[in-house]
Amino acid sequence: MAHHTIKSGYRRLSERLNRFPQGAPPTALLFQILKMLFSESEAHLVAQLPIKPFTVEKAAKIWNMKPMEAKKILDELSSRAILLDMESNGRQVYILPPPMAGFFEFSMMRFRGDIDQKLLGELFYQYLNVEEDFIKDLLLHGETQLGRVFVQERVLSSENALHVMDYERASEVIKGAKHIGIGICYCRHKMQHVGKACNAPMEICMTFHGTAASLIKHGYAKPVDEVEGLRLLEKAWEHNLVQFGENVREKVNFICNCCSCCCEAMIAAKKFGVLQPIHTTNFLPVVNVDQCKGCGKCVAVCPVEAATIVKNNDLQNTIHRKVKIDESICLGCGLCLRNCPVKALSLQSRNQRIITPVNSTHRAVLMAIERGKLHHLIFDNKAYMSHRAMAAILGVILRLPPVKQAMASQQMKSHYLDRLIGRLCRN
Repeated sequence: MAHHTIKSGYRRLSERLNRFPQGAPPTALLFQILKMLFSESEAHLVAQLPIKPFTVEKAAKIWNMKPMEAKKILDELSSRAILLDMESNGRQVYILPPPMAGFFEFSMMRFRGDIDQKLLGELFYQYLNVEEDFIKDLLLHGETQLGRVFVQERVLSSENALHVMDYERASEVIKGAKHIGIGICYCRHKMQHVGKACNAPMEICMTFHGTAASLIKHGYAKPVDEVEGLRLLEKAWEHNLVQFGENVREKVNFICNCCSCCCEAMIAAKKFGVLQPIHTTNFLPVVNVDQCKGCGKCVAVCPVEAATIVKNNDLQNTIHRKVKIDESICLGCGLCLRNCPVKALSLQSRNQRIITPVNSTHRAVLMAIERGKLHHLIFDNKAYMSHRAMAAILGVILRLPPVKQAMASQQMKSHYLDRLIGRLCRN
């Protein structure tokens, strides 16, 4: 009976995690990871929590216990970065983040002795890099993805700069953040435990706003100011790292400085680039073939192998080596420009501009619609959803293009939603 209880508790937690637009396919490896991070009783309790932010009182009601007892459990989970605790409208609320970007990363963002991080790193590697079901489920379904690439600002020309919005600049994200936290790179920390880490800086990944405040409070990130945050961008530039951040315009919660050999986003982009697992910048590099010497430095540094050397014959039948860019997989990060010794590369705007969701709610709704999980956001029966929360989600839906609205309506099978969409169209 005990074995059945443990198994069903972790299975229920897995089912809870899969209510997120980005889920976690249930496998034996996932259950091993969850058992390292959660006790049996914690898994049972967390499986009952709502998707949206909640208060102590709401958790106590769901768990059928006194608020003080519920708060003790919630604070313990927050102290291990399984939950995030933060202020919202003057009240403390708790959030269960998704596995990624969320408590998977947080578990490896500092060195700790309460769990076996070597074993955990090995399990993460097997689950994410060997099995691949999780990464494919996270990054290859739907048009809207969790993350996007930021262009290297130092390679922008004055003309390029006119076409870059503030939210497309990592420096502006840092300047606009209320809290900035720096943690150990989860990806390189994980790879270190399987003997595959590179020599890129470890303590360089950034979190912002309420997420940073919670991680700082519990020692999973160290607080830095704007000056230090911008200095770390320079450090990332020096090490040819790609800025990969949350795919939103407002209140970006994280920016990772990624290498192509360790970081999940870059590995996925390299493996599945044509399937667009992450959103690119709005730029593409252009090669000046008359200037290009074919030295291959841009090829060596490209994180997704979009640059290759080709051989061309001129009119005198002399063979020349030139670089060629595969635009179908290029991230538009600008690392190739940074490494070209003869300045043979420049950036041009893509023909079709990449659209970034306004905020995390907008992105979550889009991802849920595209992945067939909208009903989890609307009818989360653990949340006892307020009219305000319902209005926020429906407000996003009603501002979507007609095709997305139709997809939402089909998933919901809701006459109420149909009437709302119809009313908007008539107006």
